[in-house]
Amino acid sequence: MSIKLRYFLPGILLACLPLFAQQAPEKPKAPDQSALPGDHPAEKKIDRAASYYHYSLAHMYEEMMAATSRTEYATKAIEEYRLALENDPDSQFLNASLAELYVRTGRIRDAVLEAQDIVKRDPNNLEARKLLGRIYLRSLGDMRSGAQSQEVLRLAIEQYEAIIKIEPANAENHLLLGRLYTLNKDMLKAETEFKAANQADPNSEEAVVNLAYLYNEEGDTKRAVEALNSVPEGARTAKIYAALGYTYEQQKDYKQAIASYSRALELDRDNLDAMRGLAQNLTNDNQTEAALKQYLVVEDADPQDPQAPMRISEIYRRMGKFDLALDHLKKAAALAPESMEIAYNSSMLLEAQGKYDEAAEILQKLVTRTTHSDGNYTTGERNNRALFLDRLGNIYRTEGRPLLAIETFRKIIDLGGDEASRGYQEIIDAYRDRKQWAEATKTTQEAVEKFPNDRALKLMLATQLADDGKADESIKVARSLLKGQPEDREAHIGISQVYARLKRWQEAEESLAEADKLSTRPEEKEYILFLQGSMYERQKKIDLAEQTFRKVLQLDPNNAMTLNYLGYMMADHNLHLEESLAMIKKALSMDPQNGAYLDSLGWVYFKLGDYDRAEENLRKAAGKSPNDPTVQDHLGELYARTSRWKLAATHWERALDEWNKSAPSDVDPQDVSRVQKKLETTKVKLAQQKE
Repeated sequence: MSIKLRYFLPGILLACLPLFAQQAPEKPKAPDQSALPGDHPAEKKIDRAASYYHYSLAHMYEEMMAATSRTEYATKAIEEYRLALENDPDSQFLNASLAELYVRTGRIRDAVLEAQDIVKRDPNNLEARKLLGRIYLRSLGDMRSGAQSQEVLRLAIEQYEAIIKIEPANAENHLLLGRLYTLNKDMLKAETEFKAANQADPNSEEAVVNLAYLYNEEGDTKRAVEALNSVPEGARTAKIYAALGYTYEQQKDYKQAIASYSRALELDRDNLDAMRGLAQNLTNDNQTEAALKQYLVVEDADPQDPQAPMRISEIYRRMGKFDLALDHLKKAAALAPESMEIAYNSSMLLEAQGKYDEAAEILQKLVTRTTHSDGNYTTGERNNRALFLDRLGNIYRTEGRPLLAIETFRKIIDLGGDEASRGYQEIIDAYRDRKQWAEATKTTQEAVEKFPNDRALKLMLATQLADDGKADESIKVARSLLKGQPEDREAHIGISQVYARLKRWQEAEESLAEADKLSTRPEEKEYILFLQGSMYERQKKIDLAEQTFRKVLQLDPNNAMTLNYLGYMMADHNLHLEESLAMIKKALSMDPQNGAYLDSLGWVYFKLGDYDRAEENLRKAAGKSPNDPTVQDHLGELYARTSRWKLAATHWERALDEWNKSAPSDVDPQDVSRVQKKLETTKVKLAQQKE
């Protein structure tokens, strides 16, 4: 008998009485041969009429409990069920009903014991096993990961494996078991169950979506797309299209993702997941205005979702609209005051405004909040902690506090794993910023010894060796990364950069061409074009560099790095000065604290003859990048043009000093020669003024 009968109205319960009466009388149990004569307890008499009477009362109290939420009715219902069971102790229906009541009243342990007792007596009792399965599933949702949750997961799998044997044609059972196997990282078994669900119900969108999700989890996005596209186009639901959108997003095919999420919304305009997916992929595809508009739609559709105002804040921050960014970040914080992600975004906003001390204070609190005294972290906790430490260390670098930055980055190394590699990379960059080449080389070698298979670290070692003048050794290390696989793209890019530092331009271009062959996504092609433009500029092929950079901007008009590079290059060669100014301003609006962009802006103002604005921005650039010889050279030019010869000499001396400490690949001998001559001329003028 189905346990759902207990939800019938009292008037209908009378009709159920014959069903109880129709149960076959229980066979008398064999006497216990081990008991002594005379010790047999009196055989309990089954009284189904009395049992049904108490069951009726139990059901009535259940209904009253549901209507009033008063706990005393739950207590009375449980008492009546127990009285019903005293009169019919082997009734599986009553046991199951009592177990269900225990679940509804939060007495989970009692519910489990009741259901386990039924299963022990009748291993094929489907309702009892499903009840146990539901309890375990609910418990899993309430638990954090750990040994206890793993044990509950094992128990849930055990129940649903039994359920499948009893009811093999039920698609929902296969789906649930497949999801449990997925949680248990048993992907082959999960795949089998999802396919069985699809076979049991060929129209089940859940089976297809779960199968696609499984393939995505395994990184096999091609099979995920194939599974979803196996559903005829006319039969595809919003959920299918949303799953396609997610899969294309994993492939970084953002335009296809946008198309799929848009189709999902055409079929279900209230699908919040599709709304969010569309907004995110518009962001990924650099369609900033469209992404902002879509996130505003999400915010309106779900005012309690803190993610939407936070993403809107991020977009406004990148657009340089800091007041609007702050307004939306406050909205997000009000909805989720304990969110570490929102706090992290607050630090990013403060950093973008140049409020480094305030940004650092927030990050320090996040670092403290994520500290475990035993040093043990989950993967997610380790990732978050590394992110906070990374950002904090980079603020210290920006503030010119290298020792504190390196100390902070070493805490990332202490986390171990991939994060340790990331910590080493930051320390190496910090040493390179300070032109401490010996320390950079030593740290790079130490890192590669610890992580011999880490590609990024090996490429850093190759770069360091090239800068140390060890060209052959550098190339050998870089080329050792090539494995004849699609993953070689990053290696080819790195090898190209090594050749470029050695000024072996033909080999650099050939390596970049190999990387281009392995670039499949639009943003990958875009990055190769940027590197090609940079390489042409360094070879003084200005026309070719300009053409290449403009191709990048056709693909992404908001590419700040390209806007700045092209704007600066044209200004430096007195080309298209007004257009250069517009490009650099746009780049700076997206990253207003960037020292290189401030230098570019100051330089284009200098070329336009606006010396006050030139000085303002060049001085800001020098504050951000005091060790950059180009910035010092530009200040020297400005002060010489405005007849402040002593200041000009000071900055040209600083430029020559910084070039002298730089790696050979970062120095243009023509620039050094030009500045040296100007400094000598300026010193003569200063000497003449003293006479």
